Amino acid sequence: MNVINYFSAAAMPLVILTIIIYGVKEKNKVYDTFVEGAKEGIGIVVNIFPTLIGIFIAVGALRASGIIDLIINIIKPAINLLKIPAEIMPLALLRPISGSASMAVATDIISNYGVDSKIGLIASTIMGSTETTLYTIALYTSVVGIKKIRFVLIAALIGDIMGMLASVIIWKILS
Repeated sequence: MNVINYFSAAAMPLVILTIIIYGVKEKNKVYDTFVEGAKEGIGIVVNIFPTLIGIFIAVGALRASGIIDLIINIIKPAINLLKIPAEIMPLALLRPISGSASMAVATDIISNYGVDSKIGLIASTIMGSTETTLYTIALYTSVVGIKKIRFVLIAALIGDIMGMLASVIIWKILS
């Protein structure tokens, strides 16, 4: 275990050192290249900032309004029929929208039910097998300037649903 901790601690400094050595070997101006990349990065941040603000406000409004609970109550017959635990539904609904909101919900689920409980294991697997779809699509498409995202959105949401269903099925089989 100490070897893993050593490699974990040394990984980033080794990557940085490797990049610097490679840049010097190729006779590139490493620092100037870094500064140019930082300038480009700031431009990207300025371009995506309005999208981020909109997503954060929407997620905050969803959580504060109680609409998540309303949606769960509406779909409760379907999730009971599929034997999906209702406790994970806030996570399942927020995961495609926001990583930070879903992380907060997953942390709450794990602290309430335990790390090794079936609910905790399902929540952890959902966090690892799904993506913050709307956030990712909004960022990537706004940077590139794509306006029509219908098919990308549908495919990504289907992937999220499959990841969530697989998480539930796998832990029903394994526990």
